[in-house]
Amino acid sequence: MGTRDGRVAGKRTVVTGGSRGIGRSIALAYAKEGADIFLVATNEEKLKSVKGEVEALGASADYTVCDLADDTQVSAMFDKALTWRDGIDVWVNNAGIYNGKPFTQYSYEDIDQVMKVNVYSVFRAMQLALDHMGARGSGKIVNIASTAGKWESPNQAIYNTSKHAVVGMTRCAALEYAAKGVNVNAICPGLVDTDMLSTLQTSAAALGVELEEMQKMVLSRVPMGRFLAPEEIAHIAVYLGSSESDGMTGQTITISGGMRMG
Repeated sequence: MGTRDGRVAGKRTVVTGGSRGIGRSIALAYAKEGADIFLVATNEEKLKSVKGEVEALGASADYTVCDLADDTQVSAMFDKALTWRDGIDVWVNNAGIYNGKPFTQYSYEDIDQVMKVNVYSVFRAMQLALDHMGARGSGKIVNIASTAGKWESPNQAIYNTSKHAVVGMTRCAALEYAAKGVNVNAICPGLVDTDMLSTLQTSAAALGVELEEMQKMVLSRVPMGRFLAPEEIAHIAVYLGSSESDGMTGQTITISGGMRMG
């Protein structure tokens, strides 16, 4: 059960992409540590399900359906989140999409779709959250980026570009708002055991191999020899939303099973 004496007790927390995978795990981890959770995603049935899980932990929860590729919907979503508990203490930008192809096979439409969700919506949400938190003199923004936001990867140039942008935005916003009491950090996970692993099928097809063989190839680059659990990302997200990380801003924390060190 959640506790009102937890590490993020009473923190009004927004989690985008909160209906599944890493976002769901972050929402539940925050709930266990006493936060109130506002969930954002596109699938209402899954949002309802996670809302129920959060409430079962003793935390308060609400949600809204939002297409993050639509700037008008992003602004309306922020307003609803803000009025729900008359303020926002922690904002977690977790939502993202993936599109893997060889570099020359991307269309403009492919690029536009990924950038709208992975970059533009994060940028706009950060602007709104920073204005609110900066005026109040406190707040935490946690961006879920990726190891793809630090290094190169084959057959996912647009995804990597989008995550590099998230890392850049994190650092710039952190610098501008440090004196205003707002902490902005990012988590860069490696390979996480979520339904997004199905995207490996694209890479497998590009290389002409079976998915199982592709997974073995990928894991051969991970010293720990396994995929990460979503909960492992969530633990770091709780730390970044808590007072324990008050002295940390502009950081991009890598968790990759040793696949990337540094």
